[in-house]
Amino acid sequence: MNRQSETGPARFCVTNAKGGTGKTTVAINVAGALNDRGRDVLFIDLDPQGNATEGVGLVEAYDADPPTLFDALTGDPSALGDLICEGEEMDVIPSSIDMLQAEHELTIADLIARVNTQGGDIDQAALASFAINITPEMVTGSHALDTLDRALSTLDAEYDYVIIDCPPFYGKLTDTGMYAAQNVLIPALTEATSERAIELLMDQMAAMERQTDASINTLGVVANRVETTSEDETMLEWFNMAFPDSPVWEVRKRVALQRAFSAGQSIFATEESCDMAAVFEDIAAELDKQFGFTDTEVPA
Repeated sequence: MNRQSETGPARFCVTNAKGGTGKTTVAINVAGALNDRGRDVLFIDLDPQGNATEGVGLVEAYDADPPTLFDALTGDPSALGDLICEGEEMDVIPSSIDMLQAEHELTIADLIARVNTQGGDIDQAALASFAINITPEMVTGSHALDTLDRALSTLDAEYDYVIIDCPPFYGKLTDTGMYAAQNVLIPALTEATSERAIELLMDQMAAMERQTDASINTLGVVANRVETTSEDETMLEWFNMAFPDSPVWEVRKRVALQRAFSAGQSIFATEESCDMAAVFEDIAAELDKQFGFTDTEVPA
């Protein structure tokens, strides 16, 4: 079964606004595990800080001249295909220093959409004058969170998965990633502060669903850097209680994962053995199951 030929690639975003969760390391290693199962993966770094771009060895791409991901999101959606960097494990659309302006630009676009829908005395041209690329003619719907979704629809290349690494904050840029994916994988630390962070994520998802026609599905929770303390055990219980219908995976802290990140690879592209690779293999297998790849033969 080739999911691409029937319904397009499976999409999901990796998101948590709490810093230090190892979100990007989780995203890269899940992508590596899917590649190890024979899946073709497109990885999108939506974070203006470009941590994933660095983590897959594309530091120079972050400072590349326009057009960049910023332009595909706020100007010409068809520019997205020209940004793809081919890699051994996955193809990548890198972030860019220009993405530091994306939150501002998307906020203006969404304000224009609200004026379109709700009316009022606000001058759309006056709003657009504060933007870099956005014009009133570009915004036609009741919201402007579909920019990445529209850009992805222009791609000619075929992929099994599109993985979106979202910024570590909740705003229009993260909403844009969630709208395009409509599936989320949540990395979280096993500490008490994660409870509030996940509650805020749920609130953000609910608010976006109210504003748009999206329905966001939770694929699972990756409990990251788990240790053997009472707080860790308490939080693992809370994750399972908060997400009774979703799997919760446990990834323990391993230096090998950080070394792979520093080398611009997932753990699956290195020669170093790491017991946590088995956890990422389990995540990839579960994602294949949830997205309907169960009829596809997995290479040995």
